[in-house]
Amino acid sequence: MKLRRATLLALAVPVAVTLAACSSSSSSSSSSAASTPAASSTASGAAGGSASGGLKTGLKVYIIPKQLGNSYFTTADSANSGGAIAALNTLGETGTETSGTAATAASQIPAIQAAISKGANALIVSATDPTALCPTLTSAMHRGITVVTYDSDAPTCRSMFINQASTAAIGTSEVDVLAKEIGESGQIAIVSAAASATNQNAWIGYMKQELKKYPKMSLASVVYGNDDPTASTQVTQGLLQQFPNLKGIISPTTVGIAAAAAVLDTPKYRGKIALTGLGTPNEMKKFVADGTVKEFELWNPADLGYLAAYAAVNMASGKVTGSSGQSFTAGKLGSYTVGAENTVLLGPPFVFNSSNINKFNF
Repeated sequence: MKLRRATLLALAVPVAVTLAACSSSSSSSSSSAASTPAASSTASGAAGGSASGGLKTGLKVYIIPKQLGNSYFTTADSANSGGAIAALNTLGETGTETSGTAATAASQIPAIQAAISKGANALIVSATDPTALCPTLTSAMHRGITVVTYDSDAPTCRSMFINQASTAAIGTSEVDVLAKEIGESGQIAIVSAAASATNQNAWIGYMKQELKKYPKMSLASVVYGNDDPTASTQVTQGLLQQFPNLKGIISPTTVGIAAAAAVLDTPKYRGKIALTGLGTPNEMKKFVADGTVKEFELWNPADLGYLAAYAAVNMASGKVTGSSGQSFTAGKLGSYTVGAENTVLLGPPFVFNSSNINKFNF
C-alpha cells in the first residue's frame, strides 16, 4: 500500500506525553496538559512585541478542540507533547486550551463565545458541527479575530484549515486495510464520531467510493458514538447483535476505535472480526499485542496542533491571508504552502502494526 511507505518525519522520533484526561471546561498550566478544574492551559508571552520574522508576540490564542479529556486532543494541544501550546510558547504568545467535555456544538460554542469575550486574537477550532458553529465563528471573524480550523473543518467560517492528511487517502486506505484483512469479502460497518463531524463524513464518503472496488464487501451500517467511550461501546455492541455475520469494522476516530477494540477483545471476536481506523499508539498497543487489531493509522496529533498554532500566528500577524499559494514557516516542521480551499496539509497518515507500534509513545 502506498501509505505504508510514507512516514512523517516527526513520527520517526517518539513523542513522550502523559495523556491525562480533563474533567472541566478548560485545563491549566504552561507546561502540562493535565490540570486542575476550572483553570486554563496557558503559555504566556509579552504583549505588543514582535518575534523574529515579524510575527507579533503577546497574541491571545485560544485552542478549542472538540472536547477536553480526549487523549488525541490532549496530545495535539499540550505543551508537554510538543503540540499547539508548545508552538505558542516558542512564539511568545498567550495560548489557552478550552472547550466543553462533550464532543457537541452545545458544549463547544460557550467556550468559543467566552474566548471572544476575553479578547482573543485568534481561535484554533476543531469543529464538532460546522453549521451550528458558523454563526459564532463568523461573528469572531467580523471582529477581526483570526479563525483557523484543525482536525475538523468549518469551511464557510474560517480563514484556513489545517488538514491532518489527505481526506481521500484516509478514507480509501482504511477500506483497503480492512479488505486485505477480511479477504475482500463480507459485511463491514463503520463506528464514527458525531453525525455532524465534517472530517468523519468526508472520510466516510471516500470509504463508500472505495468499497465499489470490492464487490464482495458490503457496508451494513454506519453508527455514531459521538466520541464518547460509553456511547461508542454501546453502538459497537449493537452492531454485533444486529449483524451476526459482520466481518470487519472501521472506526475513523481515536475514541471509537479504542472502544470497539475493547468490545472485540474477547475469545468470541478476537481474530474473527477485523478492526482498523484511526487510533493513538499508546491506546492501541494492548490490542495490537493480543491480536485484536492488526493495523491502524494516524498522524502525529502534536504536529497537527503545532502547525495550526504557527498558521494562526502568521495570519494574526498579517504575514499570510490564507490564500492558495502563500507559504509560511512552522518552526521545526519547516515550510508549508497553502493549497486549494485555503487548506494546509500536514502529511500522509502512518500505518501502525506489531512491527513498529512499540517505537511510539503518544
